[in-house]
Amino acid sequence: QVQLVESGGGLVQAGGSLRLSCAASGRAFDSYATSWFRQGLEKEREFVASISASGRGTSIAGSVKGRFTISRDNAKNTVYLQMNSLKPEDTAVYYCAARSAAWATPQSIDYDYWGQGTQVTVSS
Repeated sequence: QVQLVESGGGLVQAGGSLRLSCAASGRAFDSYATSWFRQGLEKEREFVASISASGRGTSIAGSVKGRFTISRDNAKNTVYLQMNSLKPEDTAVYYCAARSAAWATPQSIDYDYWGQGTQVTVSS
């Protein structure tokens, strides 16, 4: 099992940046592919970005491509989401999710472990 804790959310003006962190504890995190999802108020949860267990493969949703990047440091058991040029429509609770597999998928149903979420609010 693995436990996930997100941090780094907050209030930022449009155009600003935030870096979210997902810290993992438990079994070897370098065997878990990891993704970020987000859920805005009265919206469905949506895929944001994913990274393979090794870190060599990444995928970014079209809505944030060119603005968000995902990375991981397996020595620190941490996955990061760097968010630049933030827009009000990026406002949401951001969740980190992990699955015991080499490769990630964009479907939330494929993930067994979830963090509690961190709120990101972008003001206009």
